[in-house]
Amino acid sequence: MKMTVQQMRKILEERLQDPSRKFIFNRDTSELRIENIENKKGIIIAIPVVISKWKEKKEAAIDDIVFFVNEGLKAMTTEVTLIGKEKDIFPVMRSTSHETVKKDGIKLVYDDHTAETRIFYAVDLGNTYRIIDEEMLEKEGWDANRIREIAKFNLRSLPTPLKKDTVAGNDFYFLNTNDGYDASRILNETFLKEMEEKVEGKLVISIPHQDVLILADIKNDTGYDVLAQMTMSFYTNGRIPITSLSFYYEDGKLMPIFIMANNRPKRKD
Repeated sequence: MKMTVQQMRKILEERLQDPSRKFIFNRDTSELRIENIENKKGIIIAIPVVISKWKEKKEAAIDDIVFFVNEGLKAMTTEVTLIGKEKDIFPVMRSTSHETVKKDGIKLVYDDHTAETRIFYAVDLGNTYRIIDEEMLEKEGWDANRIREIAKFNLRSLPTPLKKDTVAGNDFYFLNTNDGYDASRILNETFLKEMEEKVEGKLVISIPHQDVLILADIKNDTGYDVLAQMTMSFYTNGRIPITSLSFYYEDGKLMPIFIMANNRPKRKD
C-alpha cells in the first residue's frame, strides 16, 4: 500500500484532533503544524519523514509521532521552574538551522558547538522536556553560565552503554538509550577521551539525530563509506534530525568532515 502526503495528513489530524488545537498545513513543504489555539504555540511535523518511518514501522510510527506531539504540546502549556529542578537540566543537541528565537520573540539559551551543531539546554519533564529560554532565566534570577555548568555536570551522570558492530574490519559503537540525550553524550569529554584511547584507528563520531550517538573506530577506507550510509539512514529516519555529517575527534577537538564517493573523507572548513 502506498501512503500519500494527504492520506497521512488526514490520519494525523484525526489522531491529534482536540478542541484546543488547530491544524495548519503548508502545501509547499508538506509540513503540518499542530498549534494550541490559546497560546499559539505549536509543533511542526514533516509528513514525508513520517511516511518514511511508516513504511518500516507501520502503525507504531504513527503512535510514536502522536505521543511526541501530545507530550510536546502538554509541555508548552506547563509552567516550568528551574529552582528545585536542578538535577533535571541537560544539554540537547540541535542543527544550526534550529530556531534560536521563539515565535513570540523570546530568545532561547544556546551555545555554538561546531559549524553544523548547536547546544541548547532543557528541563526534563519525564516523557519530554522544555528548552530553556531567556525569559525563564530572568524570572528566576539565573544566568546562562549557571545553566551550562549544571547541564554539563548532570550530563556526566548519564550512563554510556554501547552496542558494538563490526563491518569490514571497522568497529562501530552505538549509544541509544532513548532518554532524549543520546546525542548530547558527544559533550561528555571524559567519555570521548576514553573512546579515543580505546580505538585502534581513527575515532569518527556521528550524531544524526537526537536519540543516537555513533562512535566509529575507522581502520580502512571502507569504514568511512559504511559510516556515511549508517549516518544518512539514521538522519533520514530520526524524529529530530541533527546532522548527516560526521566528525573526527582528535586531541579533544571535533572536526566536521564529509565523505566523498571514493570513500576518502574531506574536512569541512
